[in-house]
Amino acid sequence: MIHVILNSASGTAGQPDTAKQVASLFHAAGVAVRVYQVGTPSDISGTVHQALDDDRAMQAIVAGGGDGTVNAIASALVGGPIPLGILPLGTLNHFAKDLHIPLDLAQAVETIAHGRAARVDVGRVNDRLFLNNSSIGIYPNIVERRERLRAEGHRKWTALAMATLEVLRREGEVSARVEVDGRAMATRTPFVFVGNNEYQVEGIHLGARSRLDAGKLFTYLAPRVHTRDLPKLFAQALMGRARREHSLQVLPAGDLWIETPYARNIKVACDGELLTLKTPLHYRSWPGALNVLVPQTTR
Repeated sequence: MIHVILNSASGTAGQPDTAKQVASLFHAAGVAVRVYQVGTPSDISGTVHQALDDDRAMQAIVAGGGDGTVNAIASALVGGPIPLGILPLGTLNHFAKDLHIPLDLAQAVETIAHGRAARVDVGRVNDRLFLNNSSIGIYPNIVERRERLRAEGHRKWTALAMATLEVLRREGEVSARVEVDGRAMATRTPFVFVGNNEYQVEGIHLGARSRLDAGKLFTYLAPRVHTRDLPKLFAQALMGRARREHSLQVLPAGDLWIETPYARNIKVACDGELLTLKTPLHYRSWPGALNVLVPQTTR
């Protein structure tokens, strides 16, 4: 039996016919399935644990939604043998894209039914897991403002655009002491970005990862530029000149500490979700911790 958890608050997962369509596709693939449609992070976590308790012989648990939904379900499965399946029904679906999981619903179901299990890494910051990335500085401020705008009734993309413009108008930096594998440095920067494995930071594949099983975190430190100049840095990254012209620092690490001397608690973004964590932040890679269903052809 495969258990599918659809986050009704995420992308197309909440449409009235999605649950019925998902069940039909799995049945056509010859797979017994139980579909749940839930709406809050606590509901997602509770449903996962209830499914694990009820079905000791389950074949997989499937996350239907975006990266936040995938993170919530992965957090319950990490370190164990039960594989995670992904139906990328969210807005961005970064984790699914980097695993080459099809964005088409029928093809994603086919991947779960007839794909293979692969072990991939996860990152941890303090006691929280991330599959894609975690950051401090400008991006958590954007996420916080985006969620306030969404609560006022704005659509997600509109809220994101408005929040980004508002935050970029402000001048802001974070003071941080970063210790990477025993080497320490102090910096003031618009953001510190920590990726679960290496991100492309230049060229047309900007923001993608070629692998998720190298067992490393990669830390990216923005140069000291005005926040209003960050779009220019982004454009130069697309043209392949970010490292050369603005000295974007890239630090591979297995273990990373970040201290913020002027704050005991700090806003942290993890896979697009906003958290408030105590400092110092302790980042670690957990190699091969998550079992994921991927296409047969994926390396």
